Order: sequence, then C-alpha cells, then structure tokens
Amino acid sequence: MFSVTVRDHMMIAHSFHGETFGPAQRLHGATFVVDATFKRSDLDADGVVVDIALAADTLKQIVGAYHLRNLDELPEFTGLNTTTEVLARAIADRLADGVHSGQLGETARGLSGLAVTLHESHIAWATYERAL
Repeated sequence: MFSVTVRDHMMIAHSFHGETFGPAQRLHGATFVVDATFKRSDLDADGVVVDIALAADTLKQIVGAYHLRNLDELPEFTGLNTTTEVLARAIADRLADGVHSGQLGETARGLSGLAVTLHESHIAWATYERAL
C-alpha cells in the first residue's frame, strides 16, 4: 500500500454540550495541525499516489472554511459536539467528495482510501479513516 500525506492547520472556536466535557462546555479555542493521507495499492500511470499540489490545495480549501471560525455557528455542525474525531470525519468526507468530483485529478479516482488526523498537541491526536 502506498500513501502520500499533506498537511495544513486551522484555528477554531467551539463549545461542547454535556457534563462529560466539564469546562470545555464554555466557548474555547483550539489549534489543529491537519494531516490528510491518501492511499492506493498501486501507483498511477505517472508513478504517484495523488497529485500532491492538488491534494494540498484541496485540504487548504477545506480547512480554510473552518479556520478562525466559531464552529458552533456553522449549520453543518448543528446538534453535534465538534470533537477532534467529528472534525476529522468532516474533513475526510469533504476530501472524499473532492476525489469523487475530480477536484484532485482524474487519476485520484484510483485511490482506495484516505485518513485524516487532527493533532491537538504533541501528545494528543485523533484520526478518521475511510474507504473511497
């Protein structure tokens, strides 16, 4: 299995609902380093997993929609706790949409899966992985 990872970052504000989250129920900020890993069993005809520039641009566009925003105000997250895990899934699903629409190039349709990891710090992160 081959993989290529691109990285970006975002700073967001959000709050959580539920006693589980204690003080994080109040509005607070978070900064995430975001890694998107694209996977395929064999390389395309050009010898690559995915066009790195297109992958990086697509990731930048997706995280840019969240960067410096209060996620509590975004309709796509209504009724959800925007935990690191939920955000990883949201980004992965939007990347998958980009693969299927051709935004990452035609040969990206040969990708078998992707994973998105959000690093909250040097000691904590969460990953969502999905098939394509």
